[in-house]
Amino acid sequence: MPTAMIFLVQLVLGYVAWALCFGAYGLPRLAAMDRARAHRAIATLHGFRFFGLVFLLPGVVGPGLPAGFAPAAAYGDFATGLLAIAALLAWRVRPLFWGFVVAFNLVGTSDLLLDYAHAIRGGLPEHAGALGAAYVIPILYVPLLMITHVYAFCMLVRSKKPSHAASR
Repeated sequence: MPTAMIFLVQLVLGYVAWALCFGAYGLPRLAAMDRARAHRAIATLHGFRFFGLVFLLPGVVGPGLPAGFAPAAAYGDFATGLLAIAALLAWRVRPLFWGFVVAFNLVGTSDLLLDYAHAIRGGLPEHAGALGAAYVIPILYVPLLMITHVYAFCMLVRSKKPSHAASR
């Protein structure tokens, strides 16, 4: 099977597996929480996006990545992670918390979409081996990130439900 096909099959199956997992385990838990706590849980996951800086480490990724892909992916993830951490730190100042929630979801979703565009334009599927150890990021981590961004946006545009006392 060609490298590009293996990469694409694994990417699609990453989305399928995470969608099934999220639907069975994540969605029921998040749906049972008030909106603020659900967004806090999602921000906690995205707070680890500083890990995307690994795309800049020689020896972890190879030199054969499409031009511009690694820096854009690394710094987009880093910015999203910092915004998610800022949301967590601002938990008790709700207007600030909500501002950071919107910001990390907008920046994070834009980052992932731009990374997909760079990857397709640069032929990343054909050169997926150049990802080295970072190969697991687009296959295992990115699908969960995108799924949680979509869910976060759905919650953000839904009408507000009364906040529960548990959201303190």
